[in-house]
Amino acid sequence: MPVKIAGEGEASRPAADRLLAGDPVQRAWNAYSDGSEQFHVGHWSSTRGVWRVRYTECELCVLTAGRVELVSEAGTRVSFGPGDAFVVPAGFSGTWAVIEDCTKIYAIFIPQP
Repeated sequence: MPVKIAGEGEASRPAADRLLAGDPVQRAWNAYSDGSEQFHVGHWSSTRGVWRVRYTECELCVLTAGRVELVSEAGTRVSFGPGDAFVVPAGFSGTWAVIEDCTKIYAIFIPQP
């Protein structure tokens, strides 16, 4: 059965030890999780800020508004805007910067060890 994403979402902020700039407020609306809890789909938004990330999951992102920039620990810098789709692979470490308040649709797969 199809699931519609609705409501206000769950608000959060990056952990203080990961925050590098700003005071971003994030909201997540998880619309679907499979029975194994390995696959999740939903909608996410954030106000401006920069924080460290370390991905243990694989994530497909489709940016629907705003601008973001990801910088790997090796210094590779990639920017995305509305309509861009991209994958952040498990094992990625670096920073996530919200340049303009953004929203994205996500699909996350969490590999089993």
